[in-house]
Amino acid sequence: MKYFFITVFLGVFLMSSQSQNPQAELVLDSQATLGEGAIWNHKTETLLWVDIEEGILNEFDPETAENRSFDMNQRIGTVVPVDKGGVLVALEDGVYAFDLMEEKLEKVAHPEEGTENIRYNDGKCDPAGCFWIGSMGLDQKEGRAALYRIDGDFSWKRMIDDVTISNGIVWSPDKTRMYYIDTPTRKVMAYDYDNETGKVSNPEVAVTIPDSLGYPDGSTMDSEGMLWIAMWDGQGVTRWNPETGKLLERITIPALNVTSCAFGGKNLETLFITSAKAGMNEKQLKRFPESGGVFKVKPGVKGMKANFFRTKKTGEN
Repeated sequence: MKYFFITVFLGVFLMSSQSQNPQAELVLDSQATLGEGAIWNHKTETLLWVDIEEGILNEFDPETAENRSFDMNQRIGTVVPVDKGGVLVALEDGVYAFDLMEEKLEKVAHPEEGTENIRYNDGKCDPAGCFWIGSMGLDQKEGRAALYRIDGDFSWKRMIDDVTISNGIVWSPDKTRMYYIDTPTRKVMAYDYDNETGKVSNPEVAVTIPDSLGYPDGSTMDSEGMLWIAMWDGQGVTRWNPETGKLLERITIPALNVTSCAFGGKNLETLFITSAKAGMNEKQLKRFPESGGVFKVKPGVKGMKANFFRTKKTGEN
């Protein structure tokens, strides 16, 4: 009788644990080569994301399941919404303003101008509305890239040097910390962040990713100040406490290379996740046929509204 009770208890416990584990759902079978850059536009209630290698900007409406695609005719590293409408896109030869209605591009900045065999990668806007954009060498050579801050007048400043693959950049809810990933290091670095000046200082390791989880790629932050990180070669997204460095949760995604994540949907309760087919062999593609798709999951915690780029005239405060 004792052993029967223990068996039943363990069975109920395991069933309860499994039922509480959120399941990811494919919402767009896009078969992207290198899906990336997920960000929720709360004004239009659409998900912006990119296919880097195919040079495609996407706008996905989860209510209608419609995905609009815009061909940029070159690699596209990331996208962010602009406060006055439209978006900024980081293309291979510079940062452009793009009007999604008229489909017009206007070049506004190019911090890596004159540098060969390099492209822009992940980037997001800080709470003050400045666009932070990183780069990477096409050969992924160690230390040849950097992280830049582009201000509202489109002037820019080099903020962090000796980067290899710039990725996952977010800010804490209280606007005092910035978290940043250089993927090959398998570390999340934390910086003191000044929202008035845009300066960062006092870098320290916030999270170290074990090899078994893959490589840290794009990231986002929830309303509780916890980090969500997409895991390249890791089949999932992970949640971390940046103050303690501890892993809090891992959600399995039916794709090998998980690339970015962003909270969106009603009340910012849904985590949208991009993935990639790039770097996979035939056996892996057969095992993960939904790779390159966009997924969603409700992890039981809300996100924060994405920061938009705030435009201003030269000399304007």
